[in-house]
Amino acid sequence: MNGPEFIAATAAILFMAFLAGWFTHWLISRITRVTRSDMDDLDKMAQELHQAEEERDSTTAFYQQREAELANKLSQTEAELNAAMEGLRTARGESEELKAYIERVSQT
Repeated sequence: MNGPEFIAATAAILFMAFLAGWFTHWLISRITRVTRSDMDDLDKMAQELHQAEEERDSTTAFYQQREAELANKLSQTEAELNAAMEGLRTARGESEELKAYIERVSQT
C-alpha cells in the first residue's frame, strides 16, 4: 500500500466514522425529542400545580383564622361559664343562709 492509497483509505474510514456519528446523533435526537404537545402538557401541569398551591395557602389561612375565632369564642364561653358557676355558688350559699334564718325564726 503506497501513500495515496493509505490517505484514501484513511479518508474513507474517517468519513464512515463521521457518517456513523451523525446518524447516531440524528437517531438519538429523534428518539428523545420533546414535542410541542409535551411542552404544552408540562405548562398546563405547572399552572395547575400553581393554582393548587394557591388554593392550599388560602385554605390554610382560612382555617387558621377560623381556629383563632373558635379559640376566642371558647375562651369567652369558658369565662361566662365560670361567672355563671360563681353566681350559682353564691346563690346557693344565700339560699342556705335564708333557709337557716327561716328555720331559726320559725322555731322561736
